[in-house]
Amino acid sequence: MAARILVAYATKYGSTAGVADAVARELAGAGLEARAAELQEVASLEGYDGVVLGAPIYVGRPLGLAPFAARHAAALAQVPVAAFATGIVPIAPKPGQLEQVREALADALAPLVPVAATVFAGALEPSRMGFADRAAVRLLRAPTGDHRDWAAIAAWARELVPLLGA
Repeated sequence: MAARILVAYATKYGSTAGVADAVARELAGAGLEARAAELQEVASLEGYDGVVLGAPIYVGRPLGLAPFAARHAAALAQVPVAAFATGIVPIAPKPGQLEQVREALADALAPLVPVAATVFAGALEPSRMGFADRAAVRLLRAPTGDHRDWAAIAAWARELVPLLGA
């Protein structure tokens, strides 16, 4: 029987959902039974052999990841866990920013230590945002558009297969 893997994610405007779906598809293509679900839809981790967690970075923190990791700490400690964050930082990072994002991801999961963790460029589409977020994008001069590297996402997901116990 194939290992059952949950790819649980938070998303605000859909960019991280797209990455999570791509990871789940890649894992399924490698013979695992993988499904993607939003964090708030996950009531239990029972029956899963591994978990991949994903979240966008907002205000320097992974959205919704720390409360989920705390709520499911006992179950997450029993299976291999991988994690990813999405955001604009990988596109044009200022010195130290990428390390700060990696630390924020690790802090959100602590004391859990993932078997793999990474940061992907996301998509920033002002047309999908509310007024306040659009204003922040303009103020910060953040690079807009879809910057997701689907080949890199697929490659990372393939690297997870042996790490998740398959």
